[in-house]
Amino acid sequence: MSRATPVVKPLRIGPYQVDSPVVLAPMAGITNPGFRRLCREQGSGFYVCEMITSRGLVEKNPLTLRMIAMDPDESPRSMQLYGVDPAAMGQAVRMIVERDLADHVDMNFGCPVPKVTRKGGGAALPFKRRLFERIVRAAVDNADGRPVTVKMRIGIDDEHHTYLDAGRIAADAGVAAVALHARTASQRYSGTADWSAIARLRDHLPAELPVLGNGDIFSADDALEMVRRTACDGVVVGRGCLGRPWLFADLEAAFAGRPLPIPPTLGEVAVTLRRHAVLLGEHMGVDKGIRDVRKHIAWYLKGFAVGSDVRKRLGLVNSIDELDELLAMLDLDQEFPPDAEGPRGRQGSPGRVVLPEHWLDDPEDPSVPFGAELEHSGG
Repeated sequence: MSRATPVVKPLRIGPYQVDSPVVLAPMAGITNPGFRRLCREQGSGFYVCEMITSRGLVEKNPLTLRMIAMDPDESPRSMQLYGVDPAAMGQAVRMIVERDLADHVDMNFGCPVPKVTRKGGGAALPFKRRLFERIVRAAVDNADGRPVTVKMRIGIDDEHHTYLDAGRIAADAGVAAVALHARTASQRYSGTADWSAIARLRDHLPAELPVLGNGDIFSADDALEMVRRTACDGVVVGRGCLGRPWLFADLEAAFAGRPLPIPPTLGEVAVTLRRHAVLLGEHMGVDKGIRDVRKHIAWYLKGFAVGSDVRKRLGLVNSIDELDELLAMLDLDQEFPPDAEGPRGRQGSPGRVVLPEHWLDDPEDPSVPFGAELEHSGG
């Protein structure tokens, strides 16, 4: 049988090329080795671990070192760093190279949560153009040829857009790709992503530099539409794959020009959910793993007919045996419901971005804010 003509060309970041131009967005408490394995088994792509702090890595914080665990067969190994100090960022990337901890380093300039932005980090940082440049250059200069990428947002709010300047600065510093979550920090995860910003960034940067789009990718059709409307080189998927690791199989098929796989029945979803719990137990320990899988259960079961009592009991499950017992009570022949499509995960509402005092006074100020590194070092 002849191979279908790809709809989108493979994605190359540095020396690494993947047939499916897809990146799993790092998500705190989600993209650990177990979840990454479930997603990687569905198709090719870059599967990024949870965000960690550059300071935590340099200090060899035990939590940080657990968070960067990779499966032996992960390739390329992608790690995301957060930091506001160029010196610490450079040290962290040098440590990654010297200890061969990852093949690809992504840098977080998109996090909108107050504990990060109040320190001048995440989505707040690109406003300080010279500081942003110093941090990105510190990473690239210490990467010894390993690709460094940048993920960012449109800006702080509608009055302070930073993405075009930040994209140009990152390109000039030698990054291997730029990803844009098409929301401002003040939007958080609410409203609708402005895909036109991705198109503007694509037009603004050199054609040979991959630009990746992020925001509101909940289906393969969404991904194809984003590429069609923006001409981006690939997509970054976050909340859309919560409780749906098979989304990456849909994306691979869609980008290759093949028909999408048949959606899973509830029985097939239950098998994946159980395996997720087992993989979490292998990574975290059995007790912690079963507690951690609780937050995934509502995402896996979204749209399916499941009684409220069983849902409640699943949300308090304490063992694999109990999970098996409860899953066996479900109508496992149910077909995948239309109600399971669409947004999932946190959305919240827009709000004021918490910033360091006088942060907006001088965008050219290159100084590191006092006490800027997060107090805790585990991501």
